[in-house]
Amino acid sequence: MKKTKWQALLGAAFLMATSAIGPGFLTQTAVFTAQLGASFGFIILTSIVLDIIVQLNIWRVIVVAGLPAQQIANKLVGGLGYFIASLVFLGGLAFNIGNIGGAGLGLTALLNIDTKYGAALSAVVALAIFAYKEATKAMDLFTKILGLLMIVLMLYVALTSNPPLREVAVNAIIPAKFDFNALLTIVGGTVGGYITFAGAHRLLDANISGTDELKAVNKGAASAIGIASLMRTLLFLAAIGVVSKGLMLDQSNPPASVFKLAGGEFGYRLFGLVMWSAAITSVIGSAYTSISFIKSFHPKIDRFHNLFVIIFILTSGAIFLAVGQPVKTLIIAGALNGLILPISLSLMLIAAYKTRIVGEYKQPTWLTAAGVVVIIFMSWIGYKTIWLLLN
Repeated sequence: MKKTKWQALLGAAFLMATSAIGPGFLTQTAVFTAQLGASFGFIILTSIVLDIIVQLNIWRVIVVAGLPAQQIANKLVGGLGYFIASLVFLGGLAFNIGNIGGAGLGLTALLNIDTKYGAALSAVVALAIFAYKEATKAMDLFTKILGLLMIVLMLYVALTSNPPLREVAVNAIIPAKFDFNALLTIVGGTVGGYITFAGAHRLLDANISGTDELKAVNKGAASAIGIASLMRTLLFLAAIGVVSKGLMLDQSNPPASVFKLAGGEFGYRLFGLVMWSAAITSVIGSAYTSISFIKSFHPKIDRFHNLFVIIFILTSGAIFLAVGQPVKTLIIAGALNGLILPISLSLMLIAAYKTRIVGEYKQPTWLTAAGVVVIIFMSWIGYKTIWLLLN
């Protein structure tokens, strides 16, 4: 594989993974670990299987078609792509408000500065990425560096908290508890909404498309899920190490209390760095992917893509400074992304069998069948979750 292609694939994998690893990702993992204990390991394992199925189906269809998701949807039903694009764009904007707020909270913990100043400073960093002429290269490098940094720091905190590995291993196979909302939320937070499309759209921008690229795409998609799942597993181990000792997490900031209880004041400072890294990379991923969904609306959006990304980030920052973003909303946002997932995956599976979209490409039967199972499963979980919330 050529070096430039491998760099693009790795960049796409880290873009998708770091888009998933945001403030909501950290918050959801800490909250559900506190609620379910070691049984949350089973939900993580289940989610990994579902995530890989979703990612492979969506990335393969987009790359074979050589078209972004909204154009594929428009080819299925005229105007459908605009609806999907608008849905994903608004969801990305909502998430980005939380991402910028999370970046502010990270700098507050790391440098002890006001959250609003931290959010504004973080927005400036993100803007600088897209103001650079070679913005996509800068984005790839930035997400790779901070993605690796987060993994190293989380590994340190996980080891420091001394998790009960035997209990975790047993419950990962035979869980004592199960929660529908937890599974819906973390799958939605990993491959729901705009997130799963982030890497695929990045591959198109790197001119990686067609059936000849499928083997490379499979590696990139699996790598992306692997990176995100490794981060979630390490945070889970850190949290279960704290919870298993009978210590209570601070409900106002669950992931921060995991770091502080595991590593004291130094651990809290590390949380600030991890939180900022997770949030700022998610700001970049969300902004880039959300604009990639609407750039087919008008030629000028495609032509001035980076400018529109900058406007998107400025808008997200302004809204955060005006209204803020509470922890509960981050949990709900992940669940809503999980509800969007069956729709977007269904469209990609239908497109996989339309020759006017994918040409002579033959979708593997096992992959389609697995995708249908995920659609049914996630729709059922979504129904159960809504029913439980309403009753």
